[in-house]
Amino acid sequence: MIKVGIVGATGYAGGELVRILTGHKNAEIKWFGSRSHIDGKYADVYRNMFQIVDAVCMDDNMEELASQVDVIFTATPQGLCASLVNEDILSRTKIIDLSADFRLKDVSVYEEWYKIEHKAPRFIEEAVYGLCEINREDVKKARLVANPGCYTTCSILTAYPLAKEGLIDMDTLIIDAKSGTSGAGRGAKLPSLYCEVNENIKAYGVASHRHTPEIEEQLGYASGEKAALNFTPHLVPMNRGILATEYAKLKKNVTWEEVKAVYDKYYADEKFVRVLDKDVCPETKWVEGSNYVDIGFKIDLRTNRIIMMGAIDNLVKGAAGQAVQNMNLMFGEKESEGLELVPMFP
Repeated sequence: MIKVGIVGATGYAGGELVRILTGHKNAEIKWFGSRSHIDGKYADVYRNMFQIVDAVCMDDNMEELASQVDVIFTATPQGLCASLVNEDILSRTKIIDLSADFRLKDVSVYEEWYKIEHKAPRFIEEAVYGLCEINREDVKKARLVANPGCYTTCSILTAYPLAKEGLIDMDTLIIDAKSGTSGAGRGAKLPSLYCEVNENIKAYGVASHRHTPEIEEQLGYASGEKAALNFTPHLVPMNRGILATEYAKLKKNVTWEEVKAVYDKYYADEKFVRVLDKDVCPETKWVEGSNYVDIGFKIDLRTNRIIMMGAIDNLVKGAAGQAVQNMNLMFGEKESEGLELVPMFP
């Protein structure tokens, strides 16, 4: 049985970790960490857990936690994990960090985009970027995994095969993404209030969103060339889901069947990546509550562009589900254990 600790268990991603792990056959949550609710019942924070979780919230004492569990999930704001982690902790337990602290390999890029000093740069090189479909073998050997961001997971997986095979001009890549409001977290924020979001759609972080360098770095590794792209996120009035629509110039003429064969080369054996049939465009409703990524594409012969589309649940494959998928790999479990969640509809 894998003993689990969660720091940040009362945020949306932390709550989703609890929901998923309660259905995991070989994992048991030993520590529900939450600075805001210390000594309070977890089920009083999330009433859906009434008579399911009988535990109280604890603090974020990583030193003590490391001696009690096999793996720690840190579902916390940027900077916290880096400020707490040290060699002693990593020698006793594994860490899966859901923040951005260890996603970027260049500390100066992290500090530029996140506007904070990195407190543990010595661990950046060791950390494995936990996009399972791409870095599976490295994840298996890791003791520190940087769980990818929600927008980045969707954006990277949607374009990765074509970038890897050199089919698209990376200088022309544009990503237009829409997210449900849970992506903003559970804290009270004016832009996320019901009256601000309902019956509304708005772009934000235009030319400045912090997931941009993460997408560029990973697709740069895939393509073997520097990737400079436009990424524009939008907030839409729904709870869950991300839809990314991506545009790029094709480097050569290709048919739908040829592009599909490229996607199949990378994803045909992937449990959680579903490449849709011809002329079918992904919808967030088809993946809601699940760990699936749905991908579709359309070739525009008139402009010599390809339009790639991807959909995920931002709290599952975009956060907690992917983190559990990483945990399964790190501990030799069946990769899909606890994650065979049928999408909810409607």
